[in-house]
Amino acid sequence: MRIGTRKSTMALAQTEEIARRLAVVAPELAVEIVKFEPVGDRDQTSNLLKHGGKGGAFVGEIRAAVLKGALHAAMHSLKDMPGNEDTPGLVIGATLVRDPPTDALVLREGVSLDDLKRTHGKGFKIGTNAVRRAAYIRRLFPEIEVIHFRGAADTRVRKLDNGEMQRLPDGGEVGPADALIMARSGLERVGLASRIARDFTPQEMLPAVGQGIVAVECAAHDWASRRHLSLIDDPAAHLSCDAEREVLWVLNGHCNSPIAGYSVISGGEMSLTASVLDEAGGQFIEVTRIGPADRPRELGRAVGLELLDKGAGALIEANRPAE
Repeated sequence: MRIGTRKSTMALAQTEEIARRLAVVAPELAVEIVKFEPVGDRDQTSNLLKHGGKGGAFVGEIRAAVLKGALHAAMHSLKDMPGNEDTPGLVIGATLVRDPPTDALVLREGVSLDDLKRTHGKGFKIGTNAVRRAAYIRRLFPEIEVIHFRGAADTRVRKLDNGEMQRLPDGGEVGPADALIMARSGLERVGLASRIARDFTPQEMLPAVGQGIVAVECAAHDWASRRHLSLIDDPAAHLSCDAEREVLWVLNGHCNSPIAGYSVISGGEMSLTASVLDEAGGQFIEVTRIGPADRPRELGRAVGLELLDKGAGALIEANRPAE
């Protein structure tokens, strides 16, 4: 089985985990990891909107290789997969056990968490390229300055530690950053969990849809690959995947939408919370519903429709990039 993945340290770690799991359940299967450097990794300066958001920047080229038959499967971080569009011919064959889905704060050496709290963020520069994280951190620390910050997880931490300026799409520079907001799961994957100064609770910063879930995509007609991948699929993660992504589908969220969604399964029930914010963090709509865990799409659809009823559509359209 040929599995495509990005070249980044985190992506390779995730794909190697898939290979290890397949070796246990299907030892007869030879797995080859094929490394890609998609446009989002080659271009570390531009806003991801230039490349069609995370889907175009990180997912599109590897998906195309699966559709052409050059790969049997593709590894994606589920949060990077667009949820507002269908991809004919592809299915998610497996989702791994969900890693911690929360966001975390990483500080540059010499920067104090106490200082951040005492000043309410005034004078601090926090780096992120996620509009969702930018919106939430502005709600928590209204005086903070959010700056454009790109790169793989380990690259971002290195830039932070070195006090490097971040190049902007217009040719200017910004920085250096005092801190970064990053996914805890990504920091753990690259061995940098010790750098976490603070974990944000889901109540403080609701995770991105699918955050912490590794998804393996394959061709819908490739039944051999689908059978092998089903052996490593985690049912709970797959249910959460279906519920949270249904919210994106209903909202028709785009790559510039501050949309968040997170589900928790307890027994036979699933609790799903989703929110839509404006990028400044001033406007905020959140919905929580509980339903049967084995009907995740119904729950996701209900949450998405309630968000629309409360005015989420206007927030999404206001942030939609121009054609």
